[in-house]
Amino acid sequence: MTLFSSTFAQFQPDSVQYPFASNYFETAHGRMHYLDEGSGPVILMVHGTPTWSFLYRHYVRELSKTYRCIVPDHLGFGLSDHPTNFAGTPEAHSNNLVALINHLQLDSFHLIVHDFGGPIGLGAALQMPDKVKKIVLHNTWLWETADDPEAQKADRIISTKLGRWLYLKANFSPKVLLKKGFVDRKKLDKATHRHYTKVFPNSDSRHLVYQMGKNLVGASKWYGQQWKKLTLLEQKDWLIVWGEHDPFLGAAHLKRWTQRLPDAPVHSVPSGHFVQEEAWELSISQITTFFQ
Repeated sequence: MTLFSSTFAQFQPDSVQYPFASNYFETAHGRMHYLDEGSGPVILMVHGTPTWSFLYRHYVRELSKTYRCIVPDHLGFGLSDHPTNFAGTPEAHSNNLVALINHLQLDSFHLIVHDFGGPIGLGAALQMPDKVKKIVLHNTWLWETADDPEAQKADRIISTKLGRWLYLKANFSPKVLLKKGFVDRKKLDKATHRHYTKVFPNSDSRHLVYQMGKNLVGASKWYGQQWKKLTLLEQKDWLIVWGEHDPFLGAAHLKRWTQRLPDAPVHSVPSGHFVQEEAWELSISQITTFFQ
């Protein structure tokens, strides 16, 4: 295995859709790309798979008028390096995020998380709970997945030779699974979709997307540990903005959050899994009110 996947030219985002300056932080396994836009109180936004900071572009454009928006790309995603010798577990990504927070010397921050960004972002927050102000949850989880029938089903597929081929050779995650996460496919036009597919141009570049998928169940024990530690953050102000037509994380996941965080206001929005794409205007309105 090589240290960095360097056999492909880095994808160049459209400057109209993604008009932001790139910043880089050196980790032990490669350069982590991140956005740092605006000034004021810090909002840290954490993506999942197979997305990257592009997912939060609408949020950054609007919220950076009042806040300092920091949005990293996990290693193996977006404009970060795509190392093939990095473990790629949610815990490892979470530790990278902690290192970035420390590098930027952030004294406090609001947190927005989504998908695998939930365990990754909250895992980081649990290492520095005093720095966390308010938390916004989009469709995500933070509990053991080994006994979840849907997670088990996905794990059985990805663990086969066919599953590996689909992820590494066919670019299955951004080409197929991402599209499945939308209710209104018109919201995923070709120009937008290519920003999710073209950042993974070959097998090496897809290695950590594949590892992320394997860790849906593979990191189950670690998720459970973070779930127990969540008492460190429970007294924070939480907001749940949930895509109500999510085919991956549905009503049972939302119920689990509301039982754990009974005082958190819940706003269901008419979208699938990717709230930031399908319902960004409504979501930003709710988030802005919450942070104020």
